[in-house]
This record gives sequence, C-alpha cells and structure tokens, in this order.
Amino acid sequence: MTIRDVNQAYGLYTLQLGTILKTIWNYAFVCKERITMEQVSQMTSFQSESRQLEGYLARPVGEGPFPGIVVIHEAYGLNENIKDISRRFADQGYIALAVDLSSGRNRAVCMFRVMSSLLLNPLNNRSIHDLKAALTFLSDQTGVDNSKLGAVGYCMGGSFAIAWACTDERLKAIAPYYAMNPRPLEAVHRLCPVVGSYPGTDFTTSNGQKLDIELERYQVPHDIKIYPGAKHSFFNDTTRNYHEVAAHNSWERVLAFFGEHLGVKAEV
Repeated sequence: MTIRDVNQAYGLYTLQLGTILKTIWNYAFVCKERITMEQVSQMTSFQSESRQLEGYLARPVGEGPFPGIVVIHEAYGLNENIKDISRRFADQGYIALAVDLSSGRNRAVCMFRVMSSLLLNPLNNRSIHDLKAALTFLSDQTGVDNSKLGAVGYCMGGSFAIAWACTDERLKAIAPYYAMNPRPLEAVHRLCPVVGSYPGTDFTTSNGQKLDIELERYQVPHDIKIYPGAKHSFFNDTTRNYHEVAAHNSWERVLAFFGEHLGVKAEV
C-alpha cells in the first residue's frame, strides 16, 4: 500500500467519522428538545366543583416567577391548535393553561349547552365557574406570579374571556379574538385592560366596535383592532380562514399589551 493509498483511506475514514459524529450530535439535540418539551408541556387535570376538568399546561424552562395565562378554545375544543398557542405563550415567558370546557362529556351536546349559557346567562354560568377553577389551579402552580394573571380566547373562548373578566378581579389583562359581548354591555365597566382582535366582515365585527366605544367611555385601557379582509378564525393556522398578516400583527399586539400589563417583554 502506497502513502497515497493510506492518505485516501484516512481521508475517507475521517469523512465517515465526521458524518457519524454529526448524526449522533443531531440525534442528541433532537432528543434534548423532545425531553425539554415533555418537561414543560403536558396534559393535566383539576377539580371544578363536582367534576374533573382536563387541560394542557405549558411552561418555560426555569423557576420563575412567570405570569400565568388561561387559553380558552373556540368551538373546536382543546385541539392541537390551542395546544400550540399555549406553547407559543410558554416560549414568551408565560405559564399557559389551556382548559377543555367539554371535559368528560359529549362534545356536541356540551358545546350546545356552553353556547346557550353564553347567550342566556353570560356572566354567571358553569363555564365561567370552570374558568375560575382553572385560574385557581394555574395560580397554585409552582413559579406562577399570582399578581400577573391573564386570559386569551378565540370566538366562544374570547366571549367567555370578556364575560369572565367582568366577574373576576384576579385577571389583569385579556385578549379576546372575534368575540361577542356580554349582556348587559354595561358590565364591561368592570373589565381589566383588553387587547381585542376582530375580522373586518364577521358577525363579531360590530361587537368589537361596540366594545371599543364602551371601554373608551369607561376609561378601561384597551387596544381594539378590526382587520379588513380577515375572516372568522383568522388566527387559526389549521383552517382555510387563516390570515397571515392579521394573525402575525394581532400576535405582536397581544404580546406587547400583555408585556405592558403583565410584565413580560415581547420577543417576536
């Protein structure tokens, strides 16, 4: 074997070894990411009066203290989209709890009852009680700053966020998306600061406009924005109504607003 053959063999060995080491390193990095996600994101359950509720808890790495956010789903329920939103808040320094309002029940029947209660008795119903229980559970989590609690909700969830905040002083900021207003509308004078996002042509558009006027009247800090061209569920990137510009801008506004009122600097 010549010196040239030895050098070629050594070069080939070095190349193969480098490829192997790179593969091991990438695999270890992926495993680390998976372990980290398992540590900070998980399904959980808690008590609400006589029944058990399920939820999805996502938290940043570290001891905190961190602000807490309750994430309230739309009619689709606690799905992967809502879990993803919870993780996005965790990435921004919040401990986020997404609650399943239809826990342990037939989803269709439960959603009918939930929507009925939202229309007939918006300020005092079972779902409001469940959300208060969720906030209590979140407050009890290690690392949560109980003085910095908020909520975000979508469609039905946004409507509940507004109604709930009219009756719970623990909430310091809320972010309703394409939500309906509670009745009587005068109840919003008790609201905490609100950052609301609404489509330009939707059955909730006028709700956003009316809410803006009422919050201005009662001098409640707020940022209400209507997005022309956006449709219902524009923030949900798993539906055909997803509107990238409106979703991105509303996310930036929510983070900035929550940063002001809950004390976390936005990273967008």
